[in-house]
Amino acid sequence: MESSIFEQYESNVRSYCRHFPAVFEYAKGATMTDEDGRTYIDFFCGAGALNYGHNNDYIKEKLLAYLQEDRILHAMDMYSPAKREFIRFMEEKVLQPKGMNYKIQFVAPTGTNSVEAALKLARKVKGRTNVFALMGAFHGMTLGSLALTSDVSDRAGAGVPLHDVTHIPAPYMFPELDTVEYMERLITDDHSGVAKPAAIIFEPIQSDGGIYPLPAEWIRRVRDLCDRHDILMICDDIQAGNNRSGQFFSFERAGVIPDMVTLSKSIGGYGMPCSILLLKPELDIWKPGEHNGTFRGNQLAFVCAKAGLEFMLENDVAGQVRAKESIVHDFLASEIAPLDSRLQIRGLGLMWGIDFNGMNGAVTARDVGHACFERGLIAECCGRNGNVLKLMPPLIIEEDLLRKGLSILKDAMTAVLAGA
Repeated sequence: MESSIFEQYESNVRSYCRHFPAVFEYAKGATMTDEDGRTYIDFFCGAGALNYGHNNDYIKEKLLAYLQEDRILHAMDMYSPAKREFIRFMEEKVLQPKGMNYKIQFVAPTGTNSVEAALKLARKVKGRTNVFALMGAFHGMTLGSLALTSDVSDRAGAGVPLHDVTHIPAPYMFPELDTVEYMERLITDDHSGVAKPAAIIFEPIQSDGGIYPLPAEWIRRVRDLCDRHDILMICDDIQAGNNRSGQFFSFERAGVIPDMVTLSKSIGGYGMPCSILLLKPELDIWKPGEHNGTFRGNQLAFVCAKAGLEFMLENDVAGQVRAKESIVHDFLASEIAPLDSRLQIRGLGLMWGIDFNGMNGAVTARDVGHACFERGLIAECCGRNGNVLKLMPPLIIEEDLLRKGLSILKDAMTAVLAGA
C-alpha cells in the first residue's frame, strides 16, 4: 500500500482513512477491494449513503445512459427533465401513497445543507430563534447544524459560540424523567428561563449518538406537543431514512407526519451528493433565491435518486431489510451478547450498535473495530466516547455475506476479549 502522498499533502482533518488504512480501488454490492487485491465486507456503507450497495447495476445503467447522451449536468435550480422525473416519482410513488403532502426543496450536496435550510425556514415561519434539540444528536458540521449537535469535540471545532438551541435530555438518558413533560414545562413556565422554540428537531434513530431508536410513543407525544404549542416538528432522517429502519422513513413506525423532513445520503441512490428538504406546503414562504446553493441542481444525482427509488420499490428493499433485521438481531442476541454481560446492544432494521461503555475501558469499540478490519470487515464507531461499534451494511447485502460479516465480528470480539 502506497499512502505517503496522502499523509504528505492531504489535511490532517482526514479521519476514516486512519481507521481503515487501505487504498480502496474497487467496490461492488456489499464489498470493497483495496489496490492490493484484498476484499472487505462493508458494514459501514458510506455512513449510510450506499443503501443500495456499491455500483448498483440498475442505477449505474441509468447514470451511464444519461452521460452518454450529453444531457445537462449542472443547472442550478433551472428546470430539467431529470429533476421533473425525480420530483414526479418521489411525489407519486413514495410520498402520496403514504398520505404525505410535501413540497421538495433542493438545498445543495450534503445533509447539513438540508438541516440549515430547515432551521432558517422554521425561524422565518414562526418568528422565533430558539430550537429544541436532543442530547446525543448529530445534525451536521456547519454552524447552524453544529449548534444542534451535542458532541463536545464536534462543537469545539466551531471556534465561535453556538447558540439559539436548547438541548433536551434524550428519552433514554434518564428513565425517571418524562422528557416530553419536561419540554412542556420549559415552554409554559414563565420562570423556565428558556425561550419558546420555533421547532423541535430530532433523529428518529439517533445514529452518531450511539444507535438509539427513539420510542414510537415518545415521537407521537412530541407531535402532539408541537401541535398544541404552535411549534414545528422536524425529523432528521438523513442517515436512518431510505428504508434503513425497514420503512422508507424511520418515523413511520410512530404514525406521525413531521412538518419538515431532512433527507440526504442514500437519497442520492448511487452515493451521488444529493440533499433535499421536505416541507408542508403552507410553510413554503421563501422568497425566490432566499436560500440557495450552487450544486442544488446536480442532474446526475436526480437521475440516480429516481433510479434508486425505482430499484427500492421493484425489489421490495424494505421487505428485505425486515427479513435481514431478524438475522442480525438473533445473531447479536445469541452470539454477541453472551460474550460479556457488560455489553449493550441496540438497533432497528439494518442499523445496530454494540455499546462497550459498560466495560470501563477494558475493551473498546475501537479495539474491536481494528480487529474486524484486520479480518476483512469494515465497521465504524460512534456514540459516547466513540465507544459504540456501528453495524450498517448495505440493505441489499446477500444473506450469506451478512452472516459471514457477523461471524467475522464474533471472531474479532472473541479475540479482543480474550486478550483483555
